Amino acid sequence: MGAFRWFSLIVSIWLMCGSAHAERRMALVMGNSAYKSVPKLSNPANDAALVGGMFKKAGFDWIDIKTDLNASEMRKALRDFGQRARDAEVAVIYYAGHGIELDGTNYLIPTDAALETDSDVLDETVALDRALFAVEPAKQLRLIILDACRDNPFAKTMKRTVAARAIGRGLAKVEPASPNTMIAFAAKAGSTASDGDSKNSPFAAALVERLPTPGLDLRKALGFVRDDVLKNTSYKQEPYVYGSLGGDDMPLVAAKPTATGPQASPEDAVRRNYELALQLGTRDGWTAFLSRYADGFYADLAKGQLNKIAAEEARAAAVEKARQAEDEKARLASDRAKKTEQDKAAAAAKAAEDARLAAEKAKQVEEAKAAAAEQRRKEIEAAVAKALADKQAAEKNPADQKIVALPSPALSPEPAQSPQQLTRAVQAELRRVGCLANAEEGDWGAKSQRSLTQFNKYAGTKLNTTLASTDALDAIKAKSGRVCPLVCDHGFRADGDACVKIACRAGYRVNDDNECEKAQDKKPLVTREEPRKREERRQVETAPSNKPQASGQLFCNSAGCRPVGKGCRVEAAPVSDQTSPMAGRTREVCN
Repeated sequence: MGAFRWFSLIVSIWLMCGSAHAERRMALVMGNSAYKSVPKLSNPANDAALVGGMFKKAGFDWIDIKTDLNASEMRKALRDFGQRARDAEVAVIYYAGHGIELDGTNYLIPTDAALETDSDVLDETVALDRALFAVEPAKQLRLIILDACRDNPFAKTMKRTVAARAIGRGLAKVEPASPNTMIAFAAKAGSTASDGDSKNSPFAAALVERLPTPGLDLRKALGFVRDDVLKNTSYKQEPYVYGSLGGDDMPLVAAKPTATGPQASPEDAVRRNYELALQLGTRDGWTAFLSRYADGFYADLAKGQLNKIAAEEARAAAVEKARQAEDEKARLASDRAKKTEQDKAAAAAKAAEDARLAAEKAKQVEEAKAAAAEQRRKEIEAAVAKALADKQAAEKNPADQKIVALPSPALSPEPAQSPQQLTRAVQAELRRVGCLANAEEGDWGAKSQRSLTQFNKYAGTKLNTTLASTDALDAIKAKSGRVCPLVCDHGFRADGDACVKIACRAGYRVNDDNECEKAQDKKPLVTREEPRKREERRQVETAPSNKPQASGQLFCNSAGCRPVGKGCRVEAAPVSDQTSPMAGRTREVCN
């Protein structure tokens, strides 16, 4: 009996260890369509069935598919899944339906929610943190997929109890605190997703196409999902992923065993890790890559990517410093500070603006260098792939060395876009980088040509502006942020990517330099007389007077002096008449 007990104990330990090491993959799939207080959604229930079927085909050990859940049912489903996830290596939650963001926190909306006021969100919805709590026990991978970024009708009818409370458009950005946790949004934070024209959303259709690929790393699979959704929505919807994983590949479906043959080149692993770091695009990702691969072709490319990130960080710091200097200058002007202080602040603001322009130019240079390096990498990899394909073809057909290898599937061209689709795609990218204000409905007109000319100017490119081309689309896509500067009308100033009106305090106005200055009292202006009034005044002045006018002379005699009468004059008496008593004297003569 003792031997039997020891044997049973050993078998039990072996079974326990075996089950502990077995990879248990579990998924909870929820789709809410039949909302009671807002119009019904057509796709979420269909999307839940489609995604749940994908998990079944992928060989997941446990899948629970639930549709049209009220608040209590959603909470119970998450609670039960969290208990099961304690034994899981991989835990996945997929949710399709309405979601809402309130003060930076995301909530999933059950079908029985009414949400008449913003305070009802806390009582009638389920916080996204509850789903994160449910997947947290999983040991290897925690994944949450949210197809909940639709245009939310609740937000339009909801009453605000606090006027300053923020209710966002779409869902807010999330940074998971737990390691090996990823959250995939159907659309970037602050934007909305489309239901599409078919029975499934573009996001769900791309998920079932890409995620079950055997051996495909999850990060790369979600990158392909992003590309598919962008193309299928004419670049209007961009899925986004938050969180991070380790350096090892993390496929949702394990790779199929391959036949024994030549081992893969070590360079393939370097290239794969480089592409993962490129997709992540952060300083930490590139630093981790360089810590493992310090030398070589890909290390040089990684250093160029780090230089680009450093240039962007320097540009952001210069923009912030310029903004602070401008604010200080405006404050001193509004406070009527001493002229020396204002001059000093103005000089500091100008120096900060010069530094911002220099940092912007340095950033553009580093981006151009990185884009050129990436183009060279793609060309080199394509040449290597072609040479390898030619070699394999020659080895398979030694009798015929002239066989031309077919292009690698990874390098096969994408389906060609129609001219109108290409035009819309280029216009969308021009709007993204701040070079085009409004769309032209698929027509490549003068406005689009001017916008591409502006892009050439500030990006340092020489693209043909007369038409929309794939070269232009690729070049604009390579820019991660704004390229063309924001130009505001008089009375407005740039604030990030928007123009805001300049507000001056009482008694001040905006001058021609877009600065607040004290308003001056207007002085009366001296104007020229109108020709008609000037002529009337001349006639009055030159008109003869009816009053008797004196000659202005005085006549004096022994009786005294008096003015000479009208029509009379004073003249001297002739000297020749010596007999006259007036001889040699003046006399008054009247006609």
